[in-house]
Amino acid sequence: MSTDFILNGKPARFDGDPDTPLLWVLRDTLHLTGTKYGCGVAQCGACTVHLDGRNRRSCVTTVGSVAGKGVTTIEGVGGTTADALKRAWVAIDVPQCGFCQSGQIMSALGLLSVKPDPTDDDIDHAMTGNICRCATYLRIRQAIKDAAASTKAAA
Repeated sequence: MSTDFILNGKPARFDGDPDTPLLWVLRDTLHLTGTKYGCGVAQCGACTVHLDGRNRRSCVTTVGSVAGKGVTTIEGVGGTTADALKRAWVAIDVPQCGFCQSGQIMSALGLLSVKPDPTDDDIDHAMTGNICRCATYLRIRQAIKDAAASTKAAA
């Protein structure tokens, strides 16, 4: 059985079991390894992608459930807000080990798409499901605030 969907703006197809987790299709079949496996039960956020523009944990999302929909991975993000987040991440030196960062950025981008000027509480709430083993939470929050300010100034 095949599943057709849009991946990072381009048509994609998976020929296999529609119950296969999207994470494994992305990493093992389509070789997009920016999305990470962390826990397998949607608790750590390392596997966060966007499904039709909304945050989704790809480890518990079946590929069959994304048929006809748009999936965006860290490899496919771009635009003013994404670029501002990437610059802020580097400027503040957010990552230590870096393992969780693609999921962190995808979640932050999802937040900024619905709340372009988030409060600390908004950020904390939106990022709660993303675990950073290096505990760079304060730098993550600051990077999101800096990216929001940069995006707002550019508008």
